[in-house]
Amino acid sequence: MKKKEPIVLDRSCTKDDELLAAKDTIAILSGKWKLQLITTLSCGGAMQFMDIMRTVDGIGTKMLSKELQDLEINLLVKRTVMETRPVTVKYELTPHGHTLERIINEMRIWGRTHRKEVLGK
Repeated sequence: MKKKEPIVLDRSCTKDDELLAAKDTIAILSGKWKLQLITTLSCGGAMQFMDIMRTVDGIGTKMLSKELQDLEINLLVKRTVMETRPVTVKYELTPHGHTLERIINEMRIWGRTHRKEVLGK
């Protein structure tokens, strides 16, 4: 099986470093589940796979496994195998992963403001 590489866009696609940085961020966090997983681990601390599954409504085991692996490859989540029987695995945000908390909070604030603007609520 080929080892996955962290998501980083090819620098040849643009000369604008600011745009490239934003594109990298969007590429890493895109999809239905990544922000939900980061938020779940931010609020819940270290969690076992099945606890994450119960918390993130609607995610399947294969998708959860894939998304956690992607987050681990991008150094946002740390996977720790516990020496238990049966084997237990816990997941937690890395210090680098915790740097996203400020961004996610700003997105929440913007979302509330946007909802009020658009829906008047």
